[in-house]
Amino acid sequence: MQEQDPIDYGPLAGLIGTWKGNKGKDKSPEADGSTELNDYFETLVFIEAGETSNAEEQALSAVQYSQLVQRNSTGKIIHREVGYWLWEQGTENVINSLTIPRGLSVLAGGKATTKRSTVFEVEARLNCPNWPITESAFLQSKASTKSLQKKMTLLGDKLQYSQHMMLDIYGNEFNHNDHHRLIREIDTSVKLD
Repeated sequence: MQEQDPIDYGPLAGLIGTWKGNKGKDKSPEADGSTELNDYFETLVFIEAGETSNAEEQALSAVQYSQLVQRNSTGKIIHREVGYWLWEQGTENVINSLTIPRGLSVLAGGKATTKRSTVFEVEARLNCPNWPITESAFLQSKASTKSLQKKMTLLGDKLQYSQHMMLDIYGNEFNHNDHHRLIREIDTSVKLD
């Protein structure tokens, strides 16, 4: 049996694993024009998803992820998200494709740079031909997402992120944002060869 070459995940390799934290900060709008602030805990899981090519010209490595966010005060789920992070092999280009089960999908693009830490920065805009936001008819008329900016900083077993979504909601524009610091869980399970 011939051994296959290992997949080069580039900057994505450091994301693989389970991340948890309980000091997240969420700022979201209320119908009366006020701002709701929530402290939250979350679990963010990244798993290897392999590699693929586009038109036999672009080589991509991918990690799949799922995110679950819950209020510290009640345990109520306030956000779920699934998606992929993709790295264009041999470049700094990264893509974050995500779906939120409210009728919202995003294809955000940007760069990953590595010095002391690895920093991922992506953005998307409504009606942008390259990095679009797609939303249901209801969201378009009641709670439209105009833009998304996401930055993640990875340093060893620590992951910090900030996410800003400019919303047109309740007749106003609102910068809905989330910030959190997560720690990678150490796998203590015993593995037998």
